[in-house]
Amino acid sequence: MAGVQAAIVVHVPRDRAYALAKDVERFPDFMPDLESVAVVERLPTGTVTEWVGVVQGRKIRWVEEDEWNDALYTCTFRQRTGDFTRYEGTWRFDAIPEGTRMSLDVEYELDIPLAGPLLSNLVRVLMRKNLESMLAALKGRLESPPSRAGG
Repeated sequence: MAGVQAAIVVHVPRDRAYALAKDVERFPDFMPDLESVAVVERLPTGTVTEWVGVVQGRKIRWVEEDEWNDALYTCTFRQRTGDFTRYEGTWRFDAIPEGTRMSLDVEYELDIPLAGPLLSNLVRVLMRKNLESMLAALKGRLESPPSRAGG
């Protein structure tokens, strides 16, 4: 199994960053690589969501179970079904003097027939770019002035 990590600092309080992250249904509004995110089921401590993303013009689909820990400001997630063989990880929100450090650690397995080291490295690069893009989009939303339309 391969793993990737990414982190970013946002200049807002941890509660605000965490609240936006929990509102995954809004992600396609400001994340161009996401076509849709829909809550399929609400659980006592989380959600089951259906995701459709676009990576290099190809649609990737998966159903994910998220468990949010409001006391620790973390989310553990795992794919229930989808295009990955395995996809899981942890999202952390740490209060720091500058605001909040958001970090994602993802482990994944993607069975690609006859995939050699070159293709495996490409997938790892794309996964890391996807995490960085997601965090940058959240940072942009969190740090931009509110729109008059309620954005």
